[in-house]
Amino acid sequence: MNTIPQPSQPEGDILAALSQEGVLVHASVRYWRAHKKLRAQDLGLDPERVSDRLISLGHKRLLPREATAALALVEGRVHAHVEANTFPFLGGIARFLPNARLRETLDRLREFEAEFAAARDAFLSGYAAERARALVEWEEAARGFTDSPELLVAAIRESFPDRADLAPKFAFEVRLFQITAPAQVRRELVGDGELREIAEARRAAAREARETIRRDAEGFVAECVAGLREQTAQLCDEMLESMGGGKTEGVHQRTLNRLVRFIDQFKAMNFADDREMERRLEQVRSEFLSRSAEDYRNSPAARRSLESGLAAMRDHARGLAGQDAADLVERFGQMGRRKLMMAG
Repeated sequence: MNTIPQPSQPEGDILAALSQEGVLVHASVRYWRAHKKLRAQDLGLDPERVSDRLISLGHKRLLPREATAALALVEGRVHAHVEANTFPFLGGIARFLPNARLRETLDRLREFEAEFAAARDAFLSGYAAERARALVEWEEAARGFTDSPELLVAAIRESFPDRADLAPKFAFEVRLFQITAPAQVRRELVGDGELREIAEARRAAAREARETIRRDAEGFVAECVAGLREQTAQLCDEMLESMGGGKTEGVHQRTLNRLVRFIDQFKAMNFADDREMERRLEQVRSEFLSRSAEDYRNSPAARRSLESGLAAMRDHARGLAGQDAADLVERFGQMGRRKLMMAG
């Protein structure tokens, strides 16, 4: 964790810079999970005689896993795509999406939305048949669960909603937010007496919230910078390991291509303008990525040079990741100040 000293710039600068460099995004995929939480009476047991210490009834699937597999696949892809192109903001209350990744990310999310709609429609159209098949399986399985299988099957049957009631349980939502802080309460909007006291309390709360958000935003920028630097070091480690042993010993084109993609990704995610890391990565690109993997395999000297360059890049990136990022954060805040002045 980087330690960020109290900066001298006004409190709005860092938030202004963040609001100019990206947005907060929240993606949500909801669908009916087809789960049922069993009760003791569903199994013909006396609730008063069931010990929570010994028996956990838990959630059971009404439908087999494959019935909702397509929906779960879309959900997983959405979360993976968002996580790969964003940074967790203030403990994960939302994700910060840099401008350079905005259009591509939203376009991909629209594609996922279409996939989700197709999976939803397919599920709903086949729901009656899936329900009938599941009830047959439950009738067979219930005989091994309890001495009163008819009670369990009846509870399962009642847990299936009508098809008409299922549609509201499906939703694909992407929401974008602008980063801001609470505004001061205008004095002319309040009256005398108790209302004035309430207004002062709100103004004090707003001041405290702005200070907390500013301080957290500074830490967020520093953590993003350190995270990208550490990712660079980790990639170099993995490339060196791949080249040095195991079934894939040697230099392979997919390994070099992975580094090319990472450099492009780094530039797109580098909203805080980490010039030192970007410069070093471009240096690696120009020095080592103009050769093919076959060239490296045919030249021991070239391969040693590549390995040395990756090791140096790893060590440099890891060293930077552990440094105090106060100067970079302050420069980022100054960028916000300049944009505020231009806007004014």
